[in-house]
Amino acid sequence: MLDIRLIPENEFRRVRETPMDDNDRLKLISAMCCANTLATVKRAGSGHLGSSLSSLDIVIYLYHCEMNSIELGFTHPDRDIYFSSKGHDAPAYYAVLYSLGVISKQQFINLRRLGGTHGHPDVGIPGIETNSGSLGMGISKAKGMALAKKMKGAGGQVFVMTGDGELQEGQIWESLQTAAHQLADNITAIVDMNKIQSDKPVSEIIDLGDLEQKFSDFGWHTARCDGHDYDQLAQVFAEFRKVTDRPKILIADTIKGKGVSFMEGPAALEAGQGLYPWHSGAPDDETFEAAYSEIFARVTAQYAQLGLGEPGTEIIESRERNRTSLKSRAEKVVTAYGEALLELGGERDDLVVLDADLSADCGLRPFEHAYPQRFIESGIAEQDMVSTAGGLALQGFLPIVNSFGVFLASRSNEQIYNNATEQTRIIYVCHYAGVIPAGPGKSHQSLRDISLFTALPDCTVLQPGNAQETRQVLEWCVDNAEGNCMIRLVIGPSPRTITLPLNYQLTPGQGVVLNEGSDAVLFAYGPVMLNEALKAAELLEQQGLYLKVVNMPWLNRVDNEWLQETLGACETLFVLDDHAPAGGLGDTLLNALTRLESPRSTRLVKFAVEGQPACGTPAEVLDYHRLSGEKLAERINVTLQDEADRQMETAAYLLSRA
Repeated sequence: MLDIRLIPENEFRRVRETPMDDNDRLKLISAMCCANTLATVKRAGSGHLGSSLSSLDIVIYLYHCEMNSIELGFTHPDRDIYFSSKGHDAPAYYAVLYSLGVISKQQFINLRRLGGTHGHPDVGIPGIETNSGSLGMGISKAKGMALAKKMKGAGGQVFVMTGDGELQEGQIWESLQTAAHQLADNITAIVDMNKIQSDKPVSEIIDLGDLEQKFSDFGWHTARCDGHDYDQLAQVFAEFRKVTDRPKILIADTIKGKGVSFMEGPAALEAGQGLYPWHSGAPDDETFEAAYSEIFARVTAQYAQLGLGEPGTEIIESRERNRTSLKSRAEKVVTAYGEALLELGGERDDLVVLDADLSADCGLRPFEHAYPQRFIESGIAEQDMVSTAGGLALQGFLPIVNSFGVFLASRSNEQIYNNATEQTRIIYVCHYAGVIPAGPGKSHQSLRDISLFTALPDCTVLQPGNAQETRQVLEWCVDNAEGNCMIRLVIGPSPRTITLPLNYQLTPGQGVVLNEGSDAVLFAYGPVMLNEALKAAELLEQQGLYLKVVNMPWLNRVDNEWLQETLGACETLFVLDDHAPAGGLGDTLLNALTRLESPRSTRLVKFAVEGQPACGTPAEVLDYHRLSGEKLAERINVTLQDEADRQMETAAYLLSRA
């Protein structure tokens, strides 16, 4: 059995109350928080260890030595405020808050689970001051808080942590100049300068140049130190307290993965042959035990030196070792996308691929390696990437623009619209589409993208349901589409492989029946929701209800004749949207029904992600939003029964009037 252990909050109290050198205390608390960070990420099955551990020492110093928020409380107007703009460091951030008794044990250990802590900071969690989102927002938010303090006459500093790769976002530089101009002298920004982005060195993505000079030129008081050296941190923050006429910024040189020898930046990059392997995800059992043992040995040694005995721990989960995962063998549409992209790159010299520091996640590495001259790495700068694509398109190239959908669709929407007005051809690929995986939280769940792209003139939006359809969708967009296209792709493994009919061929405006039925029709798309739709059909069949399930990859384009034929005699049409209720496939089909030549009395019922998207495991979140196969079966059954009752009442009424 593999035991995942937690160092409980009372052990941190014991360390705080034991007389010792302040540096020794901070180092011990750091090692203990490092162990708890690793444990919660392992239990969750995902998380961001590298950037959590690079910033941990800074966060510990702020809460223990610099800020008054624990002493005054998180609602006091004069409290110091700290938050993370980069967001990936949430597991370590939570570990510090748990160590101080701010977050409960139950919430802390349930990282990325319903009711626990979110994969990225969220204001619903005690001690969290603001949500993180698309990178680059933090200094602007800090400025708003700092100016609010001045307007209220309140005391306290606002501290905000940014990543070094995050400095590629244009909003950062807007906020730097306005903060200085607006005299927001109660802001302290800290750059976690670990020098590695998602999986490559920052210098290879977009070199940041002389940051000290740049920040000074923007009117900020600037300092630099080792972000893991508490004496140096103390010296810098003492210096900052004397600066009262401008905002302050610390460039903290840190090590990604600090505290676990084989996760630390230089060693990990060498082992990964130039790619950093510990940015996201959870270690396997053997690696977890090696990492935890290394960290805990430091804790045990320091306890012994201080005469504290053995550090107390408690088991928060025991599991069988090396459990095989069906997901590891399941198909991933993003893999098929990358393979198809590589093939098309060999056929078309006009095809250029653009990326926003997500090449591995988006399946772009094969194309990147094969055609480096037609691969443009834009870094964390989606707006710049989209407008660059616009320029390429105006010069006769066919750009394929890639990023996570929640960042690409919304952050770059004005640039996307501007490109559309030029009537060129661009393909946008919104990865990480929909509500699943939900562990990272609402900052990563893309639920507005269909509506944003559908509002553009002459833009076709598609989402494939399996690897085979992914290849056909990309080929159609490249070789057949006349206008712009947006392709939605889920990032995770498919819950089941969606089987399409033999000799299936993608046809504009038409879907395909996956399960025959005569009582009602359910339209869905994408591997996540098609799995739930088929599961619902299987459950309903056990109850004597037969549901026709249709895979509809065309999310804003419908062949009316095909729709009429597919509906047949069914009077109730259900639509399952992996999107917000407004602007998804449900609205597309509702509009299509009004255009049918033969009037129908079809009732359309939309199932979609209502309200704020939940954070948790796929099963938890689908169930929470009543979109799991089980919940869908219940909702469909109730709807059909209500409709049958209504028809019986109407018939009885008419009979009584005859």
